Amino acid sequence: MERTAMLDEVDEGWLSRRYYGGDLPPEAERFLHLAAASHADAEAAERHLARAAELAPGHRLVDLGHYKFHFYKANLDTALLYGERMLGHAMAAIGLNHADWRTVSRDQSDFAGLEPAPRLFLFALTAVGYLQLRLGRLAEGREALNKVRELDPKDRFGTTRLLAAADRYEAGQDDAGPEDDDA
Repeated sequence: MERTAMLDEVDEGWLSRRYYGGDLPPEAERFLHLAAASHADAEAAERHLARAAELAPGHRLVDLGHYKFHFYKANLDTALLYGERMLGHAMAAIGLNHADWRTVSRDQSDFAGLEPAPRLFLFALTAVGYLQLRLGRLAEGREALNKVRELDPKDRFGTTRLLAAADRYEAGQDDAGPEDDDA
């Protein structure tokens, strides 16, 4: 098994654990754990993510691993690509066999509940909207976040706050960017 000097502090039990389980092959999960443990070494982490993708191509958890890595490394364009993939996984999980999230309505799933599939949809669409805002694509970001707000009227995903930050940014009251909403 591949190891780097950084990983010497990570024990075998942690690497071998089945945190995700389900239909993700154990060896692919191990590479996701190796990628997480190698986060400070981007080259090693990407190598582990690529190995996980070879073992489980197109798997939602491998795509989630890529999303998280690129998001936290501020590779926003690449994070958006994986965020959109997560959105596709979420739509399939709630039984939708198309890719147009704009047509999703409250009667297609219980978006107010605690079931994982609709929550994943709302999470993924929030991530896509947020990344669009960060990339300066305000109209696209607003569209995605407004769809989340429509499906999540109690604002559990915090889209109202993100939209308010985008409003302040557009009005010129927030020079830091639409991601900073502490004003």
